[in-house]
Amino acid sequence: NSYVKANTTYGQSIVSYTGTGSNATVGHGLSGAPELIILKDRGGTTNWSVYHASNTAAPETDALALNTTDATSDYLWWNDTAPTSSVFSLGAISNTNANGNKFIAYCFDSVAGYSKFGSYTGNASTTNAITGLGFEPAFLILKNASATGDWTVWDNTRHPYNPKDIQLFPNLSNAEDSPSASTIVQFDSDGFTIKGTNGKINGSGNTIIYMAFADKREYAYWLDQSGNNNDWTSNNLTES
Repeated sequence: NSYVKANTTYGQSIVSYTGTGSNATVGHGLSGAPELIILKDRGGTTNWSVYHASNTAAPETDALALNTTDATSDYLWWNDTAPTSSVFSLGAISNTNANGNKFIAYCFDSVAGYSKFGSYTGNASTTNAITGLGFEPAFLILKNASATGDWTVWDNTRHPYNPKDIQLFPNLSNAEDSPSASTIVQFDSDGFTIKGTNGKINGSGNTIIYMAFADKREYAYWLDQSGNNNDWTSNNLTES
């Protein structure tokens, strides 16, 4: 059995299904093939499974784990079958399809002006511009798919101005990282620039995947538009 809640306008769906222990397909409800799937066995202790369409040349044969630093590995989690415009595939393997277990899958496809899922090649320099997103990111997740290293999260709410040097780590329980010259990201009008040389975001010759979302709020009243960074923090504000 599977249940789907989808918002095709924003390219997102949430899928709940029960594993069969055999090769299977599950509907995702999006208008196109998912480019990102984040999946978890709700009753098991297995890793978070991640499919990313720009992970490797054949992403359907590979996977990452959101809660580990592991590089991409060859797994049968997706039954070596690429997602289609209607379903994603599951292999006969416990991480994604243990018989009788309940799973949750968060599926995404790119929406022009709102979201983009892709990859870039690290160059270990202080200037590695990633363009073509069609928007300035508000929320960005990076992972070096070629090597071990933390997943990193960057956003324009914790750090509204450029450059951004304070990161969070989905695979760790750590507090946000202290500023470091080797881990710096700049948000640009059509993408972002990696300005740090750290291997987890800019390893030379490595494939680094990204997940980027735009800020679609109509207004952000607490941001200083003068460029002087005199932002303020709202307290106890509610809608009326």
